[in-house]
Amino acid sequence: MLTLTDRQAFAVIGLVAFATIAGAWIFQSIGYEPCELCFKQRWAYYAAIPLAGFFYGAVAGGRSVARAGLYVLAAIWLASMIFGIYHSGIEWQWWAGPTSCTGGGDLTTGLPDLSKPAVMCDKPALRILWLSLAGWNAVISCGLMLLALRQARR
Repeated sequence: MLTLTDRQAFAVIGLVAFATIAGAWIFQSIGYEPCELCFKQRWAYYAAIPLAGFFYGAVAGGRSVARAGLYVLAAIWLASMIFGIYHSGIEWQWWAGPTSCTGGGDLTTGLPDLSKPAVMCDKPALRILWLSLAGWNAVISCGLMLLALRQARR
């Protein structure tokens, strides 16, 4: 099995996270508009990428600093994975999503912004190998979480 240094683990986590969010931006730029939940799933990436960069540089502070950073990143990716599963379940109609972005819509928060396209959270814009982008977020987040945990425990 491949053994990474802590610095290499932070680099892999940061680069995979950046490539994933860049892919989301590319899909958006070619017309696959994200829904409200899709935008919220990006928060983990916006937090984890700079944190991975910070801890990449802070590894010189010792193993305890690296281990703390890896556990923080593992927690972020765990939350991202759970959120991706939640959104995927909404898309597969396994459970109901927020009324503000599913089938019927919700006007209790006021009138919708008509300058933006209406994108429903329960309708995946795209499926790749049977998984929506929310599903792929769950898979990628799980992989990054496992990498961070494995590295923290070594």
